[in-house]
Amino acid sequence: MKNFIILPTYNEKENIVSLIEEIFSILPQMNILVVDDNSPDGTAAAVEEMKVRYPNLSILKRPAKNGLDGAYIEAFKKLLKDPDIKSIIMMDADFSHSPKYLPELLKESENYDLVIGLVAIFKLNESR
Repeated sequence: MKNFIILPTYNEKENIVSLIEEIFSILPQMNILVVDDNSPDGTAAAVEEMKVRYPNLSILKRPAKNGLDGAYIEAFKKLLKDPDIKSIIMMDADFSHSPKYLPELLKESENYDLVIGLVAIFKLNESR
């Protein structure tokens, strides 16, 4: 079963290489699908170069800037055709979502059908 991260991009060349390297350093078996909206800064080319080092990295190139919602819809349509998909994680490519939480997110997904914005888990005082 495969876990996938969807990374929509537009002009993220400054971040994308570092982000992908950090994700794979934490979770080497993770699969990443970058959805690029024809970034003029060369984001797609940077991802293409990285595919040589990371076989679990793929890219979906869209011809024009078509919005975040469209990027996710196209990515989900592509990924949900694969019966071996276990989980899909949506992340921003600007480091606003820290990769360090991915192992915990995946762990929690074993117990729940949906995990949103996992940062910390608090146990409330049961004596209340």
